[in-house]
Amino acid sequence: MSRLQGVAGRDPRAGFRAERTDGSTSVPQGLLKAARKSGQLNLSGRNLSEVPPCVWRINVDVPEEANQNLSFSAAERWWEQTDLTKLIISNNKLRLLSDDLRLLPALTVLDIHDNQLTSLPSAIRELENLQKLNVSHNKLKMLPEEITNLKNLKGLYLQHNELMCLPEGFEQLSSLEDLDLSNNHLTAVPGSFSSLPSLMRLNLASNQLKSLPAEISRMKKLKHLDCNSNLLETIPPELAGMESLELLYLRRNKLRFLPEFPSCRLLKELHVGENQIEMLGAEHLKHLNSILVLDLRDNKLKSVPDEITLLQSLERLDLSNNDISSLPCSLGNLHLKFLALEGNPLRTIRREIINKGTQEVLKYLRSKIKDAGPTQSDCVPETTAMTLPSESRVNVHAIVTLKLLDYSDKQTTLIPDEVFDAVKSNVITSINFSKNQLHEIPKRIVELKEMVSDVNLSFNKLSFVSLELCMLQKLTFLDLRNNFLNSLPEEMKSLIRLQTINLSFNRFKVLPEVLYHIPTLETILISNNQVGSLNPQKMKMMENLMTLDLQNNDLLQVPPELGNCVSLRTLLLDGNPFRVPRAAILMKGTAAILEYLRDRIPT
Repeated sequence: MSRLQGVAGRDPRAGFRAERTDGSTSVPQGLLKAARKSGQLNLSGRNLSEVPPCVWRINVDVPEEANQNLSFSAAERWWEQTDLTKLIISNNKLRLLSDDLRLLPALTVLDIHDNQLTSLPSAIRELENLQKLNVSHNKLKMLPEEITNLKNLKGLYLQHNELMCLPEGFEQLSSLEDLDLSNNHLTAVPGSFSSLPSLMRLNLASNQLKSLPAEISRMKKLKHLDCNSNLLETIPPELAGMESLELLYLRRNKLRFLPEFPSCRLLKELHVGENQIEMLGAEHLKHLNSILVLDLRDNKLKSVPDEITLLQSLERLDLSNNDISSLPCSLGNLHLKFLALEGNPLRTIRREIINKGTQEVLKYLRSKIKDAGPTQSDCVPETTAMTLPSESRVNVHAIVTLKLLDYSDKQTTLIPDEVFDAVKSNVITSINFSKNQLHEIPKRIVELKEMVSDVNLSFNKLSFVSLELCMLQKLTFLDLRNNFLNSLPEEMKSLIRLQTINLSFNRFKVLPEVLYHIPTLETILISNNQVGSLNPQKMKMMENLMTLDLQNNDLLQVPPELGNCVSLRTLLLDGNPFRVPRAAILMKGTAAILEYLRDRIPT
C-alpha cells in the first residue's frame, strides 16, 4: 500500500474525494493511472502554467477508475497503487509551485527545469526522501532555507537562475554529491561549503566570483571543480591539497600565475586557458603525474620549460595564442595525441611543419635532439671527456629541484649505478624508469625506501616484481603498465600507503590476490589484460576503492555481488565478452551498473 493513510490523515475527507478537481483535465487519466502503477509521472512540454491539483493528490484521492470498474481484477486493484517517486514537469510555463507539494512525500526525483519559477515553496522541506532536484533554467533569485532539510539529496541542479546568494545551513546537505550553481549571479562561495562531506562535483562556472574560500580544500571527495568564466585573480594555495581532484576548470578568469599542486596526484585535466598567465615553471608541473589534458591557450606565456617532459601521461597540450618563440626539443619525447601551437611567434619551427599536425611537429623536435650540437644543452646534455655516457644523461636538475630521479626513455636493460650515485644526499620522492628494456627492477631502488612515494616502471619488460619494491613503504603511486607481469608477490601487502596502481597492458588472468589486502587502494587500473574473474566479496572490503578499470579483459560474466561495492565511483567494463550488463546499461555509467548488478543478487 502507499502512504495513503499517513498523508490523508491531515484531512479526514481527503481519501474519500472522488470528484474531479479543477485542472485535472490537463492530465489524461490514462497517464495518471499508469503513474499510480509505475510511481513515475512525466508532464514535460505540456504548456502548463500551473500543476493540476490532481497531480499533487495522485496518492490521496480515490482514482476515477474506482467508480468505473467494479470487477476488481488483479490488474485493476487501484488501492494497491504505488507511491509517486519520480515527477518530471520540465519545459512548461510554471511560475510557482503549490505547498501541496508536501502531499508527495515519497518523491526521490523532482525535475522542474526550464520553467519560470521565481521561488520554491517552503513545503519542499517535507520531501525527506528526495535524492535529485533539478530547478535549472528558471528565474530563482533565492532559495528557501527549508531546502537545507533535504538530508538525502544527492544531486542539486540550480544552473541558469538569478541566484545572488545561498541560504545559511547549506552544509547540512550531508548526502550531496553533485551541485551545479553555474550561470547565476554569485559573488562569493560560503566557507561552510567545506562541510559538504560527500560532494564530488561542484560547478561554479559563469558567476561573478573574485575569490574562492581556502576552506574549499577540505572537500576531500571533490573530483570535479568548474570555476570557468568568473573574475578569479588568484587561487588559494590550499586548493593544492585536494587529493581526490581529477578535473579542474579555470578558463576565462584573470589568473596571472598557476598554483602548485603537490597533493593533486589524481588530477587528469587542468584547463586554465584565456587567463593572463605569464610564466610556466617546473614547480607548476612536477606533481602532475596523472595529467592527461593541459589547456594553456590564450595566455601570455613566453616559454615552455624542459620539465614539461615530466608529464609522461600527457595526451593533449594546448599552447595556442601565447607569446612562445621556441619550444624545448625534449617536448618531442612526449606521446601527445594533440598539440596546438597556432597563434605563437615561433621562429624555430617552420609553418608548414606546424600545419602538418601534431605527429610531424613531435617528429621534427625529436630530430633536433639528435642533430643538436654540444652548445644546445637544452636538447642534448653536454658530455665531457671525464663524463661517462650513462652519467651524462642523469638529470641532476630534476633531482635537486623536482626531487625526481629520471632515467626514462633510454631503452637500456639496466639502470647504471651512476644514476643512483647522483642522488647523493638529495631527497627523492619520485622515480621514473619508464620506456626502457628492464627485465627486473633495480635492486638499488631499496636505497630510497624512506622517501619515495611515486614509482613509474611502465613500458619495460618486467615479468616479476622484486621484493625490493615491496620495501618502499611510503609508496602511494605505482605504474607498472605495459610489462609482462602475470602475478604480484604477496609481500606487496606491506605497501600500506599505496593508493593507485596501474597494471594495464600486462598478462594477468585474475585480479592479483594481494590487491584485496591493500586497504588504502583507491584506484586499480588493470585494463587490457586477460582477467577472467574477480572476488566481489573481498572487493567489498576495500572501502577506499573508488576507481576500477577492467576494460578489454576476458570477463565472461560480471558477478552481481560487485554491485555491493558502494564506494566505487568509476567502474569501467567495456571490451569484455560478457553478455550482461548490456551496452545500454554500461553507457549509463557506474551508478546504473551497480544498481543493475544489485538488482540481480540472488535472495
